Amino acid sequence: MSPSAALRVLVVDDERPALDELAYLLGRDPRIGEIHTSQSATDGLRILQEHEIDALFLDIQMPGLSGLELAQVLARFRTPPPIVFVTAHEGHAVDAFDLRAVDYVLKPVRADRLAEAVRRVVEGGERPASEQDLQVPVERAGVTRFLNRSEISHVEAHGDYARLHTAAGAHLVRTPLSTLEEEWAEAGFVRIHRSLLVSLAHIREVRMDAGRCTVLLTGPDDVELAVSRRHTRELRNLLLGRASGAEGP
Repeated sequence: MSPSAALRVLVVDDERPALDELAYLLGRDPRIGEIHTSQSATDGLRILQEHEIDALFLDIQMPGLSGLELAQVLARFRTPPPIVFVTAHEGHAVDAFDLRAVDYVLKPVRADRLAEAVRRVVEGGERPASEQDLQVPVERAGVTRFLNRSEISHVEAHGDYARLHTAAGAHLVRTPLSTLEEEWAEAGFVRIHRSLLVSLAHIREVRMDAGRCTVLLTGPDDVELAVSRRHTRELRNLLLGRASGAEGP
């Protein structure tokens, strides 16, 4: 949406104090305009059908229809509003990720954290769905946060887990490398070794030495990764294809 347009939001939480607090914090944000509130997901669905809503701030665990179930219903809409889950429970981050949530905010909600969620809603709405940066839930020290996939330079296999590497550090996720290879192929992640995926966007240089291929990644640490013989030709062809496409009309 246009950066100058105030967001029309719906807040759904079955606990009145939490609902009022979240509505109050959103009301202080200049990017927020009209605020609708509801104490049940069922009533929230009615509001969504009767009003134009730009974003939904949604609790997860509620009596009757849960927040996740409401999100599943909205996923069938032609143009569902972006969803920010606001919850006291960390264990649903993966479910939120599967439902393409914009953000996952833990209670008690801090004003600065909520402002970040609003920023993600606004920026996500300005780009076509095909260009939106996927938010990947990661956990560290009991805290769940969302990592932009574009920040990930490479992914390393760890059995049934995968380690996501960024310039700021590494995060272990409970997803096999083969699954990420399939799901992230369109985003430019390619296999260079049986245990490694690399983002083409983060490759700064390809080096050949006595038939041995390595890639140097962007970032402060000059990470260099070996490419297996099996994947060397495929990688070079992909990079050459990207280069020729960039130079074309």
